[in-house]
Amino acid sequence: MQRETFYEESAVPASSLREAKLYKMFHIAQIVAIVLLCALLLFFVPYWMSRWGLYRNGDLTIAEFFVLIIPEVMLIVFIGVAALIFFFIKRRFNISYDYSFVDDELRVSKVFNGKRRKFLVRLEAEYMLKLGWADRESFQRTCAGMDRKSIRFLTPNKAPVEGKEFYYVLYTTSLGKTVYVLEARQEMLECLVRAAGVNKLERA
Repeated sequence: MQRETFYEESAVPASSLREAKLYKMFHIAQIVAIVLLCALLLFFVPYWMSRWGLYRNGDLTIAEFFVLIIPEVMLIVFIGVAALIFFFIKRRFNISYDYSFVDDELRVSKVFNGKRRKFLVRLEAEYMLKLGWADRESFQRTCAGMDRKSIRFLTPNKAPVEGKEFYYVLYTTSLGKTVYVLEARQEMLECLVRAAGVNKLERA
């Protein structure tokens, strides 16, 4: 029988202020790169068109045309690549995870800079094979023989912040088994245990 339960919390970076500053720094760098890229394109495109006209009139060979524009094209490509790099770097900072436990189902989303959410996974209680603490031997036994892709850490921290612990859920689907690691308070584990069954809890 399905229980009507609702519980939610978030796993945020331990150094959230530093993470937010780094995100903002790379975000600004990305914007500057994009603005510069647009300005250079507005300047160079008409210039390239005029040089193309010289080629069409026979005043330049095709080789001379490309020799003239290659440095400018390389500069634009460099700035465009820099903007992409800044975009991907900033996404590594100020990441948090939202956990929502609703009616025997845990839903996890990844949150970028506290604004944009990306749904990651939905874990139904009936498919949870095992629950426990990630700092105990049962976690090591559960992960033994599994590849890294089958062990997913749904937390931004390498160690739990004060008042929280790392818990693991061994979950099964038609594609195989996956171990999910959460950073949460004891209340979250209690919700999972009540839904999946106390016999699924590994205490050692």
